Amino acid sequence: MGRARAARGHTGHVTSPYPHLLSPLDLGFTTLRNRVLMGSMHTGLEDSRKDFDRLVAYFAERAAGGVGLIVTGGFAPNQEGWAKPFGGTLTTSAQARRHLPITQAVHAEGGKVAMQILHTGRYGYHPLVVAPSRIKSPISPFTPRALSGRGVERQIRAFVRCATLAREAGYDGVEIMGSEGYFINQFLVTHTNHRTDEWGGSYEHRMRLPVEIVRRTREAVGEDFIIVYRLSMLDLVPDGSTWPEVVQLARAVAANGATIINTGIGWHEARVPTIATSVPRAAFTWVTQKMRDALRADGIEIPLVTTNRINTPEVAEQVLAEGVADMVSMARPLLADAYFVQKAAEGRADRINTCIGCNQACLDHVFSNRYASCLVNPRAAHETELVVRPATAHKKVAVVGAGPAGLAAATTLAERGHEVHLYDAADEIGGQFNLAKRIPGKEEFVETLRYFANRIADTGVQLHLSTPVSDALVRDGGFDEVVLATGVTPRDPRIPGQDGPHVLSYVEVLHGAPVGPRVAIVGAGGIGFDVAEFLVVPEGGSATLDLKEWQQEWGVADPEEARGGLARPQPAPPVREVTLLQRKKGKLGAGLGKTTGWIHRAALQAKGVTMMPGVTYERITAEGLVVSFGAERTNERLIRADTIVLCAGQESERSLEAPLVAAGIPVHVIGGAHEAAELDAKRAIDHGTRVAAAI
Repeated sequence: MGRARAARGHTGHVTSPYPHLLSPLDLGFTTLRNRVLMGSMHTGLEDSRKDFDRLVAYFAERAAGGVGLIVTGGFAPNQEGWAKPFGGTLTTSAQARRHLPITQAVHAEGGKVAMQILHTGRYGYHPLVVAPSRIKSPISPFTPRALSGRGVERQIRAFVRCATLAREAGYDGVEIMGSEGYFINQFLVTHTNHRTDEWGGSYEHRMRLPVEIVRRTREAVGEDFIIVYRLSMLDLVPDGSTWPEVVQLARAVAANGATIINTGIGWHEARVPTIATSVPRAAFTWVTQKMRDALRADGIEIPLVTTNRINTPEVAEQVLAEGVADMVSMARPLLADAYFVQKAAEGRADRINTCIGCNQACLDHVFSNRYASCLVNPRAAHETELVVRPATAHKKVAVVGAGPAGLAAATTLAERGHEVHLYDAADEIGGQFNLAKRIPGKEEFVETLRYFANRIADTGVQLHLSTPVSDALVRDGGFDEVVLATGVTPRDPRIPGQDGPHVLSYVEVLHGAPVGPRVAIVGAGGIGFDVAEFLVVPEGGSATLDLKEWQQEWGVADPEEARGGLARPQPAPPVREVTLLQRKKGKLGAGLGKTTGWIHRAALQAKGVTMMPGVTYERITAEGLVVSFGAERTNERLIRADTIVLCAGQESERSLEAPLVAAGIPVHVIGGAHEAAELDAKRAIDHGTRVAAAI
């Protein structure tokens, strides 16, 4: 697509819909074309030389989309810094040469790129891990080896060597990862640094490591090379850095050669969500502003980058216009839409495929040792594999069902040049997304529906809403092929008494059916958790989107008042008494997202939700739900409830398939209609896109 272009006004003069966001940033020795930094996002492509061609395409597309400065996923400076065995590492000139196609591709699109140097310390998932002290991390099974003084010096030299090799590879700079609880961060706080030598004890000694790394790196790479230092401004863990310590470190890294200071929020082990959908937009920009004000008061003009849950150009523009920061970092929003910046510059922000902060295909994949991608954009990190080309033979295609799978399939088919008719019995597009958007903290799903509505208009899909589809309608339509995206129907749990007036399906509840003050929820999968979160907050309310209420809920405080910004959570009381039940033994919500499941469990526990595994549903009475435990089913218990909500899973709806196949029409079954394993929008959109790309 090429570089970002500013929109032109009626007078012919170049105007900018986002003047602060799209203005250049002069760094003295070089200039960034705008104020957008693509934050580091590990994709898994960094870890194998066979995937570097895919990595080149991934970065090239985002450079073509207009990003000012790209920061790569992390590369370790040595084996001890690996994220996992044989993970991405830069230690030799031969490895540096393999990076040249990345930097050349970005430069060919007019962009700039910095390589992140990431030493994981005790977070590493391998037996060679090292740390300031022998303190095991809660997120890795390996206990680190405590470094000697000479060992610390070796790590510093590894950082410096890695930076010089990055320059050799053609990078415009490096980002030194000093936050999120990784190696450098581990030296800074007494939580993980129990040393008594020159690298521990007083804060002046604990901060020596990052200062020495920055100082020696600047000496090695020269003055005309970008050094971004990622500074942990809020640790959000016990015994985290105090605010005066954080400011002291910022002053020191600025004085010793950093070009830009990037904001880091929270350690990976912190029990406060920082980037999930439920976190309010721009929830931590106030911390960057606090730091910027402190440095400006000292006459330090180093550019600062703010980050976390900035996912629209409007939010980014407001942040910059208010003087909060000099740049904004967006990582997942540029997974969702590589052309975010270009669309903003052209005045087409409503065409941006907005990141909804779900983590399902990005962070959940990375922490499961899979390639990252994006729920709303399955091409992310798959640019060389999932290619949408013009159709060689134009066909008339019916897509039945306008949920996520059907929307992805219909718009991809139309983009390729097919004549597409999209049918749905409902009066609006979205399918199950219209339920998801009602869940507190999932309001972002509205953005995906807005994006697809515009895609339908732009690609020429012929939309037929309020149109129940029969096999006769499809047979008589003259269609060459049919895509069935008819989704799912709620599974019938067949509990005696479930036909009572106080028993509702999750669909009825989310559409506003009256619910009593005491609720029993049958089924604790993703839907059960969503319904529980829906029922414990006031109707139409969402504490997750009000910043002050959200901070109180999770215990996020001003770091001048609470060390590391961590305070005692003060959740608002629930509006209902909820019991969440499941047949399986073990932890409820075990199948939820790897990086977000704990958030949902903690949120419900804070609201006093009772969680009961290993039950058998015996019967429903006027008083509530009778359950039993164990194989003998003799110890019955009544869960008193005014309302029982059935969230017992789903079944595929594919009744149209057999008659269409019998009529000789080629049929493709996608999404929930193909596999009803929870409400999996990630799988649905990916499946719909891939099938459509192949027709």
